[in-house]
Amino acid sequence: MSKIVEAYKELRSFYTGFPLPDDIKFDTELISTVIQKLHRGKAPDIVGLSTEHLLFSRPSLPLILSKLFDLIVLSQQIPAGFRHSYIVPVPKPKDCRTKAMRCDDFRGIAISPVLSKLFERCFLDRFQSLLIFGDNQFGFKKGIGCSHAIYTARKAANNILSGGSTANLCAIDLSKAFDKVNHHALYIKLMKRYIPVKLLDLLENLISVYYSRVKWENDIFSIHFGVRQGSVLSPFLFAVYLDDLSKLCDSDFNSYYFTLQLLYADDILLIAPSLFKLECVLLHACERELARLDMAINCKKSCCLRVGSRCDDVCGNIVSASGQISHG
Repeated sequence: MSKIVEAYKELRSFYTGFPLPDDIKFDTELISTVIQKLHRGKAPDIVGLSTEHLLFSRPSLPLILSKLFDLIVLSQQIPAGFRHSYIVPVPKPKDCRTKAMRCDDFRGIAISPVLSKLFERCFLDRFQSLLIFGDNQFGFKKGIGCSHAIYTARKAANNILSGGSTANLCAIDLSKAFDKVNHHALYIKLMKRYIPVKLLDLLENLISVYYSRVKWENDIFSIHFGVRQGSVLSPFLFAVYLDDLSKLCDSDFNSYYFTLQLLYADDILLIAPSLFKLECVLLHACERELARLDMAINCKKSCCLRVGSRCDDVCGNIVSASGQISHG
C-alpha cells in the first residue's frame, strides 16, 4: 500500500498529461439529450430527486446545468451533494423470513444523486475516448456481452484441441474487487494514459472520498477506497484499472503456443495449451500485476478445468501466491 502511494506521489509531482481542448463544453443540447435517455421509475436519491424531476422541469434547466457542469470542469471541484448516497440492504437468500439473517446475507444497493449521474453521463459523452480498454475485456461495452466472451473462449479452446493438445483453463475470482480498488493505483493507470491534468484533478476530487448511510439510519460514514456503486463512471474506471491484465497474453490464434486472458468485469479466465504455461506464464504474471494494484485472488472461488484427450489425467493443483487453485 505504501509503495503504491509513493509511486503515485513521484509520478504526480512532474505529471503534465495531454492538453485539454478549450472548445469542449457541456452545451444545453447535450444535457437535454442525456436527460431524455435517463431511466425512469428509479428510486429517488438522498435528497428526494428522481429522473422525473429533470424530465418534467422547466425548459431553462439544461441551460442552468450546462453552466454548472462547465464550472465543475473549470474549477476541478465536485459539489458536496454529488458525493452523498444511501444504501438499501437487499437480502441474498430467497428464504429470508424463516432464516436468521446476518450482515453477509445482504447485498447493499447504493442510490447515487441524480445530478451526479447526469454529470457523469455528460462527462463520458465528451471524454470516453480517454477511458477505452482492450479487446479482451468484454464487460461494460455497448453491443458486447457474455455470449461474445464465451464464443472467444470456445474458439481458443477449439484451436488448442485441433492441434491434439489439451486446453487448460483457469477461472479466477478477485476478492471484493470493486470495493477494494486502490485509488492511488487507479490514478497511476490514468496518468499512464496521459489524461489531461484538469480531468485527473476532477476525477481525484470525485472518487477520493464519498459519503453514504443505510437508508433507515441517520449515521453517515465516509468511504476512501473502491469505486462508487451506482456511479456511471465506475464500470469504466474499473475496466481501466484492470486493463493491463488483458495485455499479459499472446492471443495469436495462429500460434500453437498462444495464451489467452479474458476479462468480464471482475471475472478473469486464463487459457493455455499446457499447465506449465497456465501457471508459470499466465497466472504468475497475473498475480504480479494484481500485486501492483493491491488486489488478491480468491482461491476458494477460483478453479481450473482441462478440456481434451488428457482431461482425465491426474495432475496437481496449480499454485498461486494466495494458495492452491483446485481442478473442477
